[in-house]
Amino acid sequence: MSVIYYSIFFVYILALAYITVYCLMQLNLLYHYKKYHRHHNEESLPKAESDMNLPFVTIQLPIFNEMYVVERLIDNIVQFDYPKDKYEIHVLDDSTDETVEITRKKVEEYKSKGFNIEQICRTDRTGYKAGALKEATKKAKGDFIAIFDADFLPRPDFLRSTMPQFENPKVGVVQTRWEHINQDYSLLTRLQAMQLNVHFTVEQQGRQAGNYFLQFNGTAGIWRKETIDDAGGWEADTLTEDLDLSIRAQLKGWEIVYLEKFGSPAELPAEMNGLKSQQFRWMKGGAETAKKILPTVWKSHMTFGQKIHATSHLLGSSVFLFIFLVGVISVPLLFILSELQLGTDFLASFLIGMLAIIAVYYVANVQAELKKESYSKMLFKFIILFPVFLALSMGLSLHNSVAVLQGYRGKKSPFVRTPKFDIKGLADSFKKRKYLASKITWTTFMEGILALYFIAAVAIGIYWEHYIFIIFHALLAVGYGVIFYLTVSHLRLK
Repeated sequence: MSVIYYSIFFVYILALAYITVYCLMQLNLLYHYKKYHRHHNEESLPKAESDMNLPFVTIQLPIFNEMYVVERLIDNIVQFDYPKDKYEIHVLDDSTDETVEITRKKVEEYKSKGFNIEQICRTDRTGYKAGALKEATKKAKGDFIAIFDADFLPRPDFLRSTMPQFENPKVGVVQTRWEHINQDYSLLTRLQAMQLNVHFTVEQQGRQAGNYFLQFNGTAGIWRKETIDDAGGWEADTLTEDLDLSIRAQLKGWEIVYLEKFGSPAELPAEMNGLKSQQFRWMKGGAETAKKILPTVWKSHMTFGQKIHATSHLLGSSVFLFIFLVGVISVPLLFILSELQLGTDFLASFLIGMLAIIAVYYVANVQAELKKESYSKMLFKFIILFPVFLALSMGLSLHNSVAVLQGYRGKKSPFVRTPKFDIKGLADSFKKRKYLASKITWTTFMEGILALYFIAAVAIGIYWEHYIFIIFHALLAVGYGVIFYLTVSHLRLK
């Protein structure tokens, strides 16, 4: 029996160690981020003021069944402060519902106003978004290709503010920061914003400052067409075609420029099932890309530090596997520690990981956002929201772990896009809309069971006076419970 106990303890320590290393890698990015801002905080972005010598740009809008937001997307794009004769708009419409006709009418409207705009429909969805982009690249007349998903509302000066970066012939991609038009819609959107703010400050800017590989985030950025071709083009063998092509392009020597100071507003998923589909795609695609690209990364001429950070980047989704393991195993560990006559002092060495991640999220959501509200208000929100964010992140660990395992196993699944419902303010609602999920999956049932599991763990800990995991188990119970409740309550009622 002691062999089993020691095995459980070993797996627990291994999982905690992985999470701690991940957190320390984030802390390293925070170091580069802060160092960069100490020296470059006052710099302004160059802007193309003159119409002379502006390059021709192809704007690609890949959509699939986006009846609620496609009109506002096109209405927004035609407001670009860029000469009409210097850009074309390609709406890559793979839709199978009313979106096709809505898009057709909107395209015809702007064609009659002199815009170079075209609706491109495929007969099948082979390759999903990657397939649509691959086919459309062949038709693009521009030497530069700007890409926007259906939920984005880029600023009118987007092209003028990003194109100057391509004066450096080594730059193959320019990526802008995502902003959130419906961040304050609900607790769910606030927590998503908290996580995305980390990626679009500490992670992206930190990687750029540390001379590590960055990524194109699939939207709100521009590619040099030559870069796409040189890197092998869009490929549909992963669900994160953007990350895949980003790494391949950088391995070819191209650079990605990240513009933290230039925001591109977008709509966050307002309901849990949409968020889950997005998370599943990102987590599984990350694992698929890691499996595909990591051998090439380690055979490349990158520096050792670059290889380590690229590995951490590509394996980022895997952290949810270990978060799930740490949570589930911590319950039997309550009894195993006493059986093995082990104390809990060893846990103190892993607190550095928690402190690191608190620092990262504090900088991204308080310091980096100070221009929006006062420091005291931002700090208060952070103190209240961060524990809730931890709980829900842990509550998603089963769902995300399944996605990661499928990615590593090579199990194929369709590209399930995240539906958007034109949610901007509190008066808007997604209820009774099309595109809502209508079935409960086995993972949702398991999330409900896990909520009960950790409620029982809290009760057992109180009864046996084993208080070391009380707060941890309480957060897990809340996380899984809320995820289960929101998943069910956000289903489409027939």
